[in-house]
This record gives sequence, C-alpha cells and structure tokens, in this order.
Amino acid sequence: MLRAQQWSLIAALLVAPPDRDMLDLLSSLTGDDTALGQAYRILAETAGSADVDDIAREYFELFVGVGRGELLPYASFYLTGFLNERPLADLRRDLAMMGVERAAGRFEPEDHIASIAEVMAGLAAGNFDASVLGCGAAGEAGFFARHLEPWAAQFFDDLAVAPSARFYRSVAEVGRIFTDIEIRAFALEAKAHRTSGPSAQRL
Repeated sequence: MLRAQQWSLIAALLVAPPDRDMLDLLSSLTGDDTALGQAYRILAETAGSADVDDIAREYFELFVGVGRGELLPYASFYLTGFLNERPLADLRRDLAMMGVERAAGRFEPEDHIASIAEVMAGLAAGNFDASVLGCGAAGEAGFFARHLEPWAAQFFDDLAVAPSARFYRSVAEVGRIFTDIEIRAFALEAKAHRTSGPSAQRL
C-alpha cells in the first residue's frame, strides 16, 4: 500500500497542478535520512511556501504551453521522438488485457506518465492484475519494465532542469528516486526468483 500511495502521489502531481488543499497536505509530510525521505522533506518545504497561482502557471509552461509545453511527458515521445507511436499502442494492448479503461473526462493519450503512474498504483494495491500479460508472477515488474523503466528516469531528469521548473524540481527528485528504487527492487525480486527456482534447488 505504501508503494501504491507513492505512485498515486506522483500521478496526482503530474496530471494537474496541486490546489491549496494538496499543497497543505504536502507541506505536512516528513522525511527521514534516506534519499527519498530527504526528497520528501524538500517537497514539503517547497509546498509550504508555494503559491497556487504560481504553480498553475508553472504547470502550464512545463506541460501545456502555447502550442506545446517545455516537456512532452509521453512514453511515445521519449522512446521514438514522436507522439502516438508504437509505445502507446503497446500500452493500450496491455491495459485492455488487464481490463483497465480510460477514466471519464480524460483525453490525454494513455502513455502520459501520470496515467502510467496511476496504473502502477493500481497494480501495487492489487486493484489490477498484470499476470494476464503473460509474465506470471512478474506481471507487475514486466509492466513497469515495458512502460516506465525505459524512459521515466530521463523524464524526471529533464523535469528537474526545465527552465520553468521551480516547485516541480522537487517533484522531479521524488519521482527520480522512487523510480530508481522500483528498478532496483524489481531486479532483486527477479534475481531472488531465479535463484530459488527448481534448477537452483538441485545445485
């Protein structure tokens, strides 16, 4: 559930600019001495001194813009250089197999990073079943490996240095560190699964 909450928060901050209630909630967060804990501490401090209208303008410049924003937070763009390409088709196929449908009123392509983060939250919470993707117990890891791991870290790096990023620089740090944690955790899980298999037991 903690992983689900992490992904849900990342999704909420990237799908739309936070309102006052969200900023108040963020400002109450506390961190520990880990890298992620420190990133959350900075996010809380930034949220505590942030202005809602300023963040709304920042969000517009980063992700919407006049014509386009400074960043295009889509898997297709990061992986191919174009929008609505094969990564979107592959994601739509996997979402259909899992029975995940586009939310009412959402018009962004499904490969927006906020949408994929929402799916990861659902997988972590057990609301979606990725085993139908043909990856067995590693279904969630397989979904992450296909649809986030190849590009999410680069997106968060780009967000951290985007010209308009101020509040979102702290969001980028949380996203970057948590993505790295997920990559390492799934790798360790896969290694443990391999070493505990039947062939390993016979050695």
